[in-house]
Amino acid sequence: LLDVTVVASAFLGLYVKTPRTDIDSEILQVGTHESLVEFGAAVTAGAGAQDAATSKDQSLGTVAVTLVLDPLTEAAQRVAPLLLVLRDQLKVPLRLLLLPEMEYSEFPLQKFYRYVVTSDLSDVAPRAVFRDLPKHQILTMRMDVPEPWNVQSSWTLQDVDNLRCDDVICGDEPGSTVTTIEYSLKSLVVGGQCYDVVFHHPPNGLQLSLLSSSTAANTDAISDTLVMQNLGYFQLQAQPGVWQIALASGRGRDLFELLTDQADSSHPVVKDEEEEASLVPVSSHPVLVTTFYDTVTQLRVRKKRGMEDLQLLEDTPSTGEEQQPASASQTVEVQAQGPGSSVAAGGGGIFSSMSKMFSLSTNTTQQEDNKIHVFSLATGHLYERFLKIMMLSVVKRSSMPVKFWLFENFLSPTFKESAEAMAQAYGFEVAFVTYKWPSWLRQQTSKQRIIWGYKILFLDVLFPLNVNKVIYVDSDQTVRGDLAELWKMDLKGKPYGYTPFCSSRKETLGYQFWRQGYWKDHLRGKPYHISALYVVDLLRFRQMAVGDQLRALYDQLSRDPNSLANLDQDLPNYAQHMVPIFSLPQEWLWCESWCSDDTKAKAKTIDLCNNPMHKEPKLDMAKRVISGALFKEGWNELDEEIRELEHRHKITAGSREATTASFSVGGG
Repeated sequence: LLDVTVVASAFLGLYVKTPRTDIDSEILQVGTHESLVEFGAAVTAGAGAQDAATSKDQSLGTVAVTLVLDPLTEAAQRVAPLLLVLRDQLKVPLRLLLLPEMEYSEFPLQKFYRYVVTSDLSDVAPRAVFRDLPKHQILTMRMDVPEPWNVQSSWTLQDVDNLRCDDVICGDEPGSTVTTIEYSLKSLVVGGQCYDVVFHHPPNGLQLSLLSSSTAANTDAISDTLVMQNLGYFQLQAQPGVWQIALASGRGRDLFELLTDQADSSHPVVKDEEEEASLVPVSSHPVLVTTFYDTVTQLRVRKKRGMEDLQLLEDTPSTGEEQQPASASQTVEVQAQGPGSSVAAGGGGIFSSMSKMFSLSTNTTQQEDNKIHVFSLATGHLYERFLKIMMLSVVKRSSMPVKFWLFENFLSPTFKESAEAMAQAYGFEVAFVTYKWPSWLRQQTSKQRIIWGYKILFLDVLFPLNVNKVIYVDSDQTVRGDLAELWKMDLKGKPYGYTPFCSSRKETLGYQFWRQGYWKDHLRGKPYHISALYVVDLLRFRQMAVGDQLRALYDQLSRDPNSLANLDQDLPNYAQHMVPIFSLPQEWLWCESWCSDDTKAKAKTIDLCNNPMHKEPKLDMAKRVISGALFKEGWNELDEEIRELEHRHKITAGSREATTASFSVGGG
């Protein structure tokens, strides 16, 4: 019963500081004969209310469960299968009070929900079954799992973002109405909090590594991350087993030491007067991943003796547009040579200090800096199709090696197989990254807004610590220029660079909301940028704690459900006065909706922005816009090239061609 209670409370997100002891009197006040249903413990699974009454000695002691529910809420959808387990398997008496709202402006439930728990404990493969779903709407499948679980789609023929029926097919096979989707638990999240026992605040920016043994060698790191300012939170991915968390090499390890209680170590005792406890420094902290429940790992650190006055995040010159420090030009020169040149020569300035602060090792960092790192994400078969064409266009035009970092949470198994085949055929690298949205950060319920959030809120922790820069490219873009130019571009000390919206297509100027009202007053002359392409200097981004600032601002603004309409775009633009944006040259992003036709010839990337004046299917727009004399290969040619590659590798995209999407991934 205890395990069930823990799982249920964590899953439902119900946290009560003091128990409610006067439940009976409150039930009597609001309950009626029609709304209050009392169930005894059932003798057999599935027994109805008439057969449910049993004596108290057949139930679990004197435990009883009382629930007050609005039946037309997500909470009621979640708790219903748990109630069946409590009643039928644990023999717990239940009292259920249904208390619905009396008036609705619209039907409150917009989704079908199944909780994968079964009252038949002999079933070794629990599954969710949806029956009699509507056939004339497009449905989207989304998993709702406990925070520690990293669950990925492992097998499916259908597009889980566009489940639908048509005249030809309504299932995995012609003539079938059954669609099967399999998911697997890929890893578990090791989450926790880290705080400085002397200064009593999180050491935000402190880098951590998950090791396979007690050694502090970074070559053994399974995953790495940094400590957020938000609650001192950190997150690492692991498999079940015994692991060690250690401070990653660099400035953090130079300044801090990891502590543990005297009882947990045989090291000599060092008295910590601030906490009045005996703490000893250790090289690593053991972590046991032995449960599927949400556990919190507490890490304690303090500054080493003699390092108390040094800051982990060093002060750097101003990033204001009026100032262009000499160190900014040093940054470009060193980046072109690789950080190893600066370290070997003992070079100073911003870059060499940040390289030490935010790199695991000089050699691995130099290897990563000699290639272009491209980040992107997609969901649904159509946008996966766009993503493959974007990747191919990048590689064909690039003068440097390319490594793609693809957000794994929403990708299909078929796409991953195809991406790996493309990497082998075209000589680029591909890696998949994942992150779990923390429970303490305000959640989004729409899948589109969840994707937008992942584009901007976790850039500081999404990539390995030895990756110093990434270029985000929307999946529906086609690249005409060499991304090496963008990779080497001087951002003038700013953490990221975006392209401002075009203003050359006069007929759509009236739709640019930032030219008037609130946004005009807030921007105070600064441009409003599009989020379809941006460059992130991760060294600078982490050193300025931009991730912490954006998350705090997001949590504040998202309290109003009408704010941040375009989350991934509005947030960095709103934050310009605290986190400056470097405006990229206009030719780095051309979009037909906002840019004039005569500027297309200079465009280095083409984005398929939605047109505010009329709707056009994305696939038709791609074939029309990305064609003609301006392109070495049009969209159709690139698409056919990928299809031929997949045919050679016998990769099947599914039972129907990807032609539609239920929502857009990109900005603009």
